Amino acid sequence: MLPSQRTYLLLLGGIAIAIISAILLNISTSILITLGFDTILLLLTFLDRFLVRQHRVTISRDISPRLSIGRDNPVVLSVKSGKTQAILQIRDFYPSEINVSSPLLRAKLEPDTTSELTYTVNPNQRGEYTWGNIQVRQLGALGLAWHNWQISQTEKVKVYPDLVGLRSLSIRLTLQSSGAMRQIRQMGIGTEFAELRNYRTGDDLRLIDWKATARRIGSYGNASPLVRVLEPEQEQTLLILLDRGRLMTARVQGLQRFDWGLNATLSLALAGLHRGDRVGIGVFDRQVHTWIPPERGQGHLNHLIDRLTPIQPVLLESDYLGAVTHVVQQQTRRALVVVITDIVDTTASSELLAALTRLAPRYLPFCVTLRDRQVDTIAENFTTDVNTAYTRAVALDLLAQRQVAFAQLQQKGVLVLDAPANQITDQLIDRYLQLKARNQL
Repeated sequence: MLPSQRTYLLLLGGIAIAIISAILLNISTSILITLGFDTILLLLTFLDRFLVRQHRVTISRDISPRLSIGRDNPVVLSVKSGKTQAILQIRDFYPSEINVSSPLLRAKLEPDTTSELTYTVNPNQRGEYTWGNIQVRQLGALGLAWHNWQISQTEKVKVYPDLVGLRSLSIRLTLQSSGAMRQIRQMGIGTEFAELRNYRTGDDLRLIDWKATARRIGSYGNASPLVRVLEPEQEQTLLILLDRGRLMTARVQGLQRFDWGLNATLSLALAGLHRGDRVGIGVFDRQVHTWIPPERGQGHLNHLIDRLTPIQPVLLESDYLGAVTHVVQQQTRRALVVVITDIVDTTASSELLAALTRLAPRYLPFCVTLRDRQVDTIAENFTTDVNTAYTRAVALDLLAQRQVAFAQLQQKGVLVLDAPANQITDQLIDRYLQLKARNQL
């Protein structure tokens, strides 16, 4: 039992009564009055606590067994009151490592009603976490005592990569696909023959099928030319190499750089599978830690999520040449090879350059780096402070080294994308869809 604020205020009132009665009457009478007042108040407090036990609320927790990292995931507490009004304070035993929007929830329910209380959790680390019991305080009808108890609701929840982002991307790709394919057919972009149709104003004259047109004229007399409609080849291969080495352990905007890279990897895999490509993924550090051979079909995405979710970055230097060599040994046909990593100094960039150069021109290499926006901010802000100026000079030097590395990669025929970590997924998907539309692979 916990006395309420009203009880403490009444106790203070009892002291005032004692003082007044001592002045007007005598000390002995004052003591008797005070003891009587306190005894009655104590009995009412116990009675209030006893009565509230007869009308406890019932609470159940609704939480997804798979939370998304870096997202606000809702946790819903369904509360049902008894035959009396319920004033509540609720504290859920969430994992201490996870940020929450509202540690303490308050509610006031009318008799025989049900209400849903929602708070959000924003995990910044993948893994398995345990939710404990639910701590409840319910105020008695007289407002004198809180009844304090726990509701058993222990359960385990796993934090996955950004599944919310994957669902949004899937909807976006579905909405775009039909219109995009119609536009591609109208533009005549692609390599595979799809169909013949009548010539329209604006069609590329090079796509006119003169033999088919001649046969049609021979059969029907005067007729408009026939145009070959081409569409992009669907059976292409997309290979993604995700770095999990030392550079990927740094935290950028609340998440490890590896988690941003993993989100981008799964989103790119989803886009590739949605476009009919065979998608394979390798995770490497000093060696290729995980290799998932390329497959097609939406069912392959669930396999990728389950295999990649437990992987964590490590403090090891990455062997780019070893990862690329593994790809060359495993994949003999031409493929788009996307390497998701980061660049800090000229040494690391030279090793990456040597590895990706080995892929061109047999494969189409694509280097994706996750930039720290904080470094950009430091470099952009002019300062007269000596210490801050030194930090700015270091940031400017790092950015200059990145630009030199990217220029060298592009000279060797490597596609490059450098974007802030929190924006890399959207920009990578857009670049991939452009490559598919232009049939660059």
